Amino acid sequence: MGEPITLFGEGPAERRDRLRELLTIQAEMTSLENGDITMEDAPDADGAEEQEEEFYSRGGDKLLQARLDIARFSLPRAKRKTAAQKEEATIPLRTHVKFRKNIKERLQAFELHGSQTVGERNISMTRLSPNGQLVAVGNWGGQVKLLEIPSLSEKITYRGHTNRIGGISWFPGATLPQHNVSPDSVNLASGGAEGLVQLWSLNQDTPLSTLQGHSQRVCRVDFHPSGRYLASASEDTSWRLWDVETTTEVLLQEGHSRGVYAVSFNNDGSLLASAGLDSIGRIWDLRSGRTVMILDGHLDGHIKPIHALDWSSDGHRVLSGSADGWVKCWDVRKVQRTGGIGAHNSIVSDMRWFKGLDEPIDGTTTGVDEKGGRIPKKSDTFFVSSGFDRNVKVFSADDWTLIQTLSGHTAPVASVDYSRDGTWIVSGGHDRTVKLWGRRDGEAI
Repeated sequence: MGEPITLFGEGPAERRDRLRELLTIQAEMTSLENGDITMEDAPDADGAEEQEEEFYSRGGDKLLQARLDIARFSLPRAKRKTAAQKEEATIPLRTHVKFRKNIKERLQAFELHGSQTVGERNISMTRLSPNGQLVAVGNWGGQVKLLEIPSLSEKITYRGHTNRIGGISWFPGATLPQHNVSPDSVNLASGGAEGLVQLWSLNQDTPLSTLQGHSQRVCRVDFHPSGRYLASASEDTSWRLWDVETTTEVLLQEGHSRGVYAVSFNNDGSLLASAGLDSIGRIWDLRSGRTVMILDGHLDGHIKPIHALDWSSDGHRVLSGSADGWVKCWDVRKVQRTGGIGAHNSIVSDMRWFKGLDEPIDGTTTGVDEKGGRIPKKSDTFFVSSGFDRNVKVFSADDWTLIQTLSGHTAPVASVDYSRDGTWIVSGGHDRTVKLWGRRDGEAI
């Protein structure tokens, strides 16, 4: 190398550092002479370069029209939501504190109201109808049953799937007289492990339509607030957007490295959250198709698969529930995690953020009290979660404290939901039972 073995006053450590520097310089000079430096950013022999950035594929006219429809639908709703939030900000803090304290006290009085064994296989999904008078129950045998509330008596059994039910979603406004959704039209959707998504009415036990496209199990389905579109998440690493009216696929969205287990629209319809077995969540802007936030981070993210997602009614906060036992809150506006709870001792299987009947975005108002003051809304005051630790839990959405633990299942709890008036909480588990929880007086919160 043409360098002295030892310099005056140089010790062993200094000699090693000098040798390391000389070897580095020699390697760089050799690379320049051989032209290897230019090869670092060039494609390999097969022309296949690993892509580390997002890529976009050109969509068709159907997708363009869908994005325009979603933009036209979501922008006025977002405007109404913002106006309502400004009004609610004028309510004195002491009024909010007193109001939410009363809700906590009423939730603490919830207890087991009824239990019913449903079918011969484990229950995988429970979803209450918008009017709170029916619950759709899916099991591992591929059956979807409608049970009446509060008797839990069976009304109808849907037969179409041949394998485990992964997701159930009610059509927006179904069962509510003011929305004029016919019982003979699409009222709910379900996804199965055979890869099919099926649409159902209230009066027919066979599917109105079957949506085919996924190559593996469908884990979750969710209706867009407009009712025009339906999203489905699958273990084939994609989520898809379907046109409910034409029963055609509008979008096949990739972006996850493993199966997609959860998918959820925010309430104005502009954003969709997806997450799954890669332990990462993504927030998609449906109007542009871009990812606006990734639910990840060395300290903030989940360390195990994400099984549940649900938005708050404000449209910019989303909860994620994971197999690591944690429920975490993410704020799209701040682009960061804003809260977290070690909710269960095992897998968080399902989770629902309370969205009540007092939603200004739907055109309703909370009214005024006897003194003429505006009443705060009940929406977003709490959320419920289910876990493989056999418990259903109710948490405050203010300070993330535990309000109530509902114990009664003898096996992992797979799913949980609430009625929009706050009267009932319903859960289903691997003990094949559906359990109904409520106050002893049967009143809402």
